[in-house]
Amino acid sequence: MPFGVNLFLWTAGYTDNEVGLLAKVKKLGFDVAEIPLDLLDAISVEKTRNALQETGLQVTGCAVVGARRDLISDSAEIRKEALDYFTRCLKLLAAWGGKVLCGPSYSAVGKLTGTSRTVEEWNRAVSGLKELGKVAQDLGVRIALEPLNRFETYFLNTAEDAVALVQEVDNPFVGIHLDTFHMNIEEKCLYEAIKKAGPYLYHVHTCENDRGTPGEGHVEWDDVFQALREVNYRGALVIESFVPGVKEIARAASIWRPLAPDGDYIARKGLEFLRKNWQ
Repeated sequence: MPFGVNLFLWTAGYTDNEVGLLAKVKKLGFDVAEIPLDLLDAISVEKTRNALQETGLQVTGCAVVGARRDLISDSAEIRKEALDYFTRCLKLLAAWGGKVLCGPSYSAVGKLTGTSRTVEEWNRAVSGLKELGKVAQDLGVRIALEPLNRFETYFLNTAEDAVALVQEVDNPFVGIHLDTFHMNIEEKCLYEAIKKAGPYLYHVHTCENDRGTPGEGHVEWDDVFQALREVNYRGALVIESFVPGVKEIARAASIWRPLAPDGDYIARKGLEFLRKNWQ
């Protein structure tokens, strides 16, 4: 089982200036570095690829989905921008040897319309993901769609809905990304949600109920690990947490108080907990 950490724990935006974080991730004992893919124009293929080769780390990419990257937008122009953005992410990961692009690659995070999703929005998501699925398949990089809690999106909140979406897209390179923080809010049972995702489950974020250190809250980890074993999950278990010191991310994720002494603590203690309990 590879264990990883998202670099949002230390930086608001990954660029060539943050390449040194990969050595830090390796030193902390992780197998996988998850890179937030937001400032694409400030990321060169070579610097990160060289650092990955030097550290021996695997890499996953996390889509950062803002207002102009909205695949279900009413605007054809914005939908085109979204397709272009996700395509660039897939190509960047392929160049690094990465195999998974995770995150809510369907609608802008924080977009709330005051009502449920529409049939038109669902159809736009299916159409856009079918197109991206072809790109992903050609590149050998999987897209893992992440359901978010109701306060961050109205479009996709549960594993059951995610299964329905990927089944309609019908491409083996489009699957599901589950996050225990969001699941803890939206799912009746974490065990059953993971079982529903089953063969479509390509990526997992291991986050505590308060978004802090795994193992220091009330997420039902025994059920999570049992379900992952039963569905024969073979992807990475990645810590995605945030600290107030990374102000832009803390603001976006509503982190108003310290969840741990610092990011290194979350990484070390979280990894220790995950390794011990998975084994």
